[in-house]
Amino acid sequence: MKPLVVIPARGGSKGVPKKNIKLLNGKPLINYTIEAAQGIFENTIICVTTDSNEIKDVVENTTNLKVPFLRPDNLATDNAGTYEVLLHAINFYEKEGYDADTLILMQPTSPFRTSTHINEALKLFSPDIDMVVSVKETKSNPYYVLFEENTEGFLSKSKESALTRRQDCPDVWELNGALYIINIASLRKGPIGSFNKVIKYVMTEIESVDIDTMFDWKLAEFCLNDLNNGKR
Repeated sequence: MKPLVVIPARGGSKGVPKKNIKLLNGKPLINYTIEAAQGIFENTIICVTTDSNEIKDVVENTTNLKVPFLRPDNLATDNAGTYEVLLHAINFYEKEGYDADTLILMQPTSPFRTSTHINEALKLFSPDIDMVVSVKETKSNPYYVLFEENTEGFLSKSKESALTRRQDCPDVWELNGALYIINIASLRKGPIGSFNKVIKYVMTEIESVDIDTMFDWKLAEFCLNDLNNGKR
C-alpha cells in the first residue's frame, strides 16, 4: 500500500465561523485530525489541502506539518467539489514523484477519530474493493421513523415494512464523515457515490461526533470535558 492522507480544510464556514482553526479545549480543531494521522503516517504523505492562508499558518505554527500548497482559484469557491479537491491533491503528489494507490480522507471536523480507528479500518481494506468508510448505527431508521411526503401530500414510510418495533428493524448505517479509505484507481473512475464495493467500519456515537453547527461544537466540548474528567 502507498497511502496518501488528505485533510480538506476550507476557510469559509457558516455554521461555526473559522471552525477548522477554532480552539476546542485549547487546541485548533484541525489538530485533532492531524495528530491522529501523525500517529501512523509520516508527515511527508499527510496533505492539508486548504484555500486559506490563515489555516495554513495555524497548521504550520502549531504542528510539525508543512502545508504543501494553497488550492488553485477554481477549487477555492463555495461550489468546488470534494472529488475535484481529492484528485488535485493526488495529482500534486504524483507530479512530486509520489504515486499513491490508497487515499485516506479525514475530515477535520471529527475530533474523536483516533489513530486506533485508522489502524482498525486499514485492516479491513484490500485492493479489490473501492472503499472502507466509517459509519455509526443510525437512530433514523427508514423502516421505522423516516417518512416521505407522497404526491397527495401525505406521509408514507421511506422504507415500506410491516415492522412495528424498532428492535425488529434491520440495522441501518449512517456515514459519520470521520474516515474514508479509498482505492485511488476506483476514485479516478468516479466519485465515491458511484462505488459499489464498500465495507463499513463501525464507530460509536461519541466517536462519530461531526462538528457542523454550534450545537455540535457544544456537544464536542461536553464530551471532551467528560473524557478529561475520567467519566467515560
